[in-house]
This record gives sequence, structure tokens and C-alpha cells, in this order.
Amino acid sequence: MADHLLDIRNLKIEATLRPPGEQPHDVTIVDNINLTLPRGKVLGLIGESGAGKSTIGLSPAGYGRGGVRITGGEVLVNGRDILKLSAGGMRALRGKEVCYVAQSAAAAFNPAHRIMEQVIEATLWHGLASQKKAEQRAIELFRKLGLPDPEHFGERYPHQVSGGQLQRAMTAMALCSEPDLIIFDEPTTALDVTTQMDVLAAIKDAIRDTDVSALYITHDLAVVAQVADEIMVLRHGKMVEHGETRQIIEDPQEEYTQRLVSVRSIDHIAKTPGEPILTVEGITARYGKPGLGKPVLDDVSVAITPGQTLAVVGESGSGKSTLARVITGLLPPEKGSIRFGERTLKPALKQRKKEDLRQLQMIYQMADVAMNPRHTVGTIIGRPLEFYFGLRGKKQRARVIELLEQIELGPEFYERYPAELSGGQKQRICIARALAAEPELIICDEVTSALDPLVADGILKLLLRLQEERQVAYLFITHDLATVKAIADSIAVMYQGKVVRYGPREEVLSPPFDAYTDLLLASVPQMRVGWLEEAFSQRRMEAQGN
Repeated sequence: MADHLLDIRNLKIEATLRPPGEQPHDVTIVDNINLTLPRGKVLGLIGESGAGKSTIGLSPAGYGRGGVRITGGEVLVNGRDILKLSAGGMRALRGKEVCYVAQSAAAAFNPAHRIMEQVIEATLWHGLASQKKAEQRAIELFRKLGLPDPEHFGERYPHQVSGGQLQRAMTAMALCSEPDLIIFDEPTTALDVTTQMDVLAAIKDAIRDTDVSALYITHDLAVVAQVADEIMVLRHGKMVEHGETRQIIEDPQEEYTQRLVSVRSIDHIAKTPGEPILTVEGITARYGKPGLGKPVLDDVSVAITPGQTLAVVGESGSGKSTLARVITGLLPPEKGSIRFGERTLKPALKQRKKEDLRQLQMIYQMADVAMNPRHTVGTIIGRPLEFYFGLRGKKQRARVIELLEQIELGPEFYERYPAELSGGQKQRICIARALAAEPELIICDEVTSALDPLVADGILKLLLRLQEERQVAYLFITHDLATVKAIADSIAVMYQGKVVRYGPREEVLSPPFDAYTDLLLASVPQMRVGWLEEAFSQRRMEAQGN
């Protein structure tokens, strides 16, 4: 038995860049990384978007995504260098000894197969259990991870569950085969804060109960502080700092780590509301046949004013993203109306005028599935410029580069494909695409969820600056209450398809609270070791008091 389950030595990873007008050349994206991971321990990998977190995290599976290549060093799993394994040896390793929980569950599940089939697939393929036992294990995990109707949840298809539920199902998929090492790549990114607490607790329990080791990749220091024994801080593919979790959180030594720890929310000053630009009145909507089953939205009414931000918050499956789909015409409602300015919008997208489409843009939660993987960044951002404004050729290229610079990327990204981008970079490209249409209202569906704190802070400042300059309105869907406090002028709290609390920010965030809003506020992770256990202890005390 090796001293360490995982031992990475002098890891070097390269990629080939093909800048426009230049010869292709190799660049080093991970440089001389060393780490060891004992059994039953968790190492957190943190850093900004593009720091190399996911690239390093995938190396114990012998995998380089987006054309990257492992060109140097050793990756020892259970004492053997897995980089020397044959293709058959790699297949035997993946899904058995090493499992991976991806950042985007929507891109990781096959839409043509039921969830249960996919959750137990690796367990069956490796002959680790019979189908009956594998399904029983999956149901136990569904229950442990707080998924609805765990006995029948696996019968659904991926598109029939929310993003947060699908992310938890992927965690169950990784745990099902009881591996030695799990690579968690932003596993709580798509989750609301209340569900995030449950998933974090389940991950900690699984690690403790099975003696599994884990790499936990995230940009959220408050989250990693709850699960990691040690933290490695990365930037530009190099290690910045490495130490015990408490030391990194409470006494960071390097300037970059200090910035990560000390980043604070934006001080957003609420403005006096005017006449609404968007009015949603009495919306009831459901998936499937009208009148069958419980509605996903039940008599929802909200309004958004030019130059202001309405934040919509609530747990996974509460109806937040469905409200966005109804407003954009992707899901026509059964009842209610949507007015944009003085005109009533047609219920279905295909019935709306071109100008309606331009003025109301949407940035989607899952950037992985919101872009055509065969199109370059220049083409993706350029399409709305041509469609709405007729820009082509040099004028289009110049405007695309302006937008890339606005979102803190540069012209070198123009010819890149989505597979060559990090999760945070993909999300920023989606933001630039929405801005290209020069809309009056942008629906932002978890637009900073994939970004590290420093980059997210920059994106929020960018959105607020654009709002001030152009009076663009935002409907901001998020589970991050720190973001809500930073940008919102008004807040709508949703629960089970209903708006349970609605009004100006100061009013909604001031006591007395209803039970659900109180739970939301109490579930926001704090950047200190032991917060998760304290929060669950408080929950139990309150439950016993009731």
C-alpha cells in the first residue's frame, strides 16, 4: 500500500495555440506542480478562472481536455504512474479507482438515457456489483444527497430535472462505484445555498465513511474551507501557496491569496424606481400538457425598472430559471401576461418581433451547452452583431474585440473554440454575446456561478457600469446571496413555484423573516473552518425547538 493515494511530481501540461495571423505555438499551462494526497483526505485546489485547477484535477485520470497534453512529470495513483498505463489500463482505472464530478452536469449526462442508467453504468461496466445492488446503492445516494422521490428519481431523463438536481445526480454517479479518489470540479456551483449545505455535508460523510481521497476544485474559499484538509492556491498554472486550510483562510502569506481571502461584495447603491420596463402579471406555467400535474410557476407577478436590478433567489427547482424561460418566450405560460414597456409580448418566442428579441437578451446558467462547440469565439459573438445590426467583416471583428476587452479577455481569444476555454471564460463569452445586441433588459441566469471571486467581482462591476451608462435593466437569477446584496435594487424570493417574499432589497433582507427566507440567509457559507458543522447544529436545535 503506497504512503499516499495520489502523488503528483513535477507535472507539466502544454497546449497548442493558433492565434489569427500567426504560426501555431505551444504554451505551458501547468508548470512543475507537486502535490501528495493521503487516503481519506481532501485537498482543495483554488484560483481564478484559467489557473489550471481543472487541468490539474483531471491528470489523475490521465486525461487532458481541450487538446492539452501532459508533457512531463509523474502522476502516481496507488503507487503506480498512471501516465504509463495502456489504453486498457486507463479504462480500468477510470470509473473504478478514480471518478470525476464535472463542473457542468448538463454537458456530462446523455439526454437520451435515463438518469439511473448513467449513474450505475461504471459500476456495472467494472463488475463491481449486480444491477440490483447498484440501483439500491444509487437510491441510497439519491436520498443522502436530498434528491426528490429517491426511489423513482432515476427514472427521469436529464432534461426533466433542475440544474442543481442534475449536479447532485452526478455526485451520486461518482460515489456509486466507491472509488479510491474522487475529483470534485465545482460540484456545488449550480446549487442554491440550502442544498449546497446538504451536498457538502454528504461529501464530507462519504469521505469519512469510505476513506476515499478527494481533490476539491473550486473558486469559492468559503465552500472549500468546509471540506478541505489542505488548500493549494494556483495562478497561471503555477502554485502560489499551499498549506493547511485554517492557515490559508486565517493567515495567508502570499499577496494573491490575501486578495482571494479579502475580496468583498460591491457596495451597490439602490436607485429610485420609475415606470417598469418589464411587468410579469399572474404567470402560471408548467411543463407537459396543460392542467396536468403541479405548475412550475403559480401566479407569479414581478416588475423590473429601467436601470435597476431585480434579483430572483430560491432553491434548486423553485422556478427561477423557468420564470426566465417564460419571459423570453421559450415556455409559453398557461395564464398571465408579460408586458415590455407599453406593449404585451407574444407568449411564444417564434411569434415575437425581431426588435423584441434584440431588446430582451438572456445569459444562460450553463455556458457549456449555450455555445456551438464548432464555432469560434469570434463567430459566436459576431452572430448577433450581424443579425441585429448588419455588421460584417472588419467592422464586426473590431466590435467583437471591443466586447472581448470589456469582459476582461483579449483579441487572442477571437479564434478559439469553446473547448479551448475554461468554465469561467466560457461564461464571459456568453455575457459578451448578450451585450452585443445592446439590449434594454438582460436576464442573467447564474452568470457568475462559474467564476472565481476576483473575476466575478470584475464582471459584476462591468454589469453595473453598463447599467449606469445605458440604463440597461437586469433580472438576476442567483443562489448567491452575497451577489444579491451587492447588485439588487429589489428581490423576489421563490419557493415551490411561488413568490414568497418580494420588495426593495432593504425590506426583503430585514427581519422579521418568513421561515424560508430565514433558512436561505442562515445557509450562506462563511469563510471559516467549522461553519458547516455549526450551521447544522443550529438547524437541529431549531428543529427540536419546534
